[in-house]
Amino acid sequence: MDVFEAIRTVLAVRAFKDQPVPDATIRKIAEAAHLSASSMNMQPWHFVVVQERDTLKQIGSLARTGPYTAQAAFAVVVAIEEDSKFGISDASRAVQSMVLTAWEEGVGSNWVGYFGLDEVGKLLGVPTKMQVLAVIPFGYPTVAVGRGKKTRKPLAEVASRERFGQPFE
Repeated sequence: MDVFEAIRTVLAVRAFKDQPVPDATIRKIAEAAHLSASSMNMQPWHFVVVQERDTLKQIGSLARTGPYTAQAAFAVVVAIEEDSKFGISDASRAVQSMVLTAWEEGVGSNWVGYFGLDEVGKLLGVPTKMQVLAVIPFGYPTVAVGRGKKTRKPLAEVASRERFGQPFE
């Protein structure tokens, strides 16, 4: 799958099959985060890959927007350095890299939380100088997803050419 096709077709997945994801695929997804660009190459992040079922259940109960994390094959907890000016944007790029890499492999995911995940950090031993930004659960979707069936505003409503408000046609 080429990059644009992945972007065009990726959807949020919140229900996962009880099926493990191969270690090679998990490594590829983690490597996608690791290889993502960051401002001044500071890499102000740390990624905790969680596969243990009990820990996934605990994370699912702690992350109020993502109880489905409990059913994921694995999750990646994304932490950033608290004092990093670019931590949020850099880590967000890494999350998108993971999501698209997973999608290429037939693995679905979704962004869970946005800060407020201190208890997840404590559970996983994340140092206090870092803050958990998000949890990304991964797994094979329980239902066939309609690739590319997205409802979006017309491009001309959200993009301009040269100056704001000039139609992008």
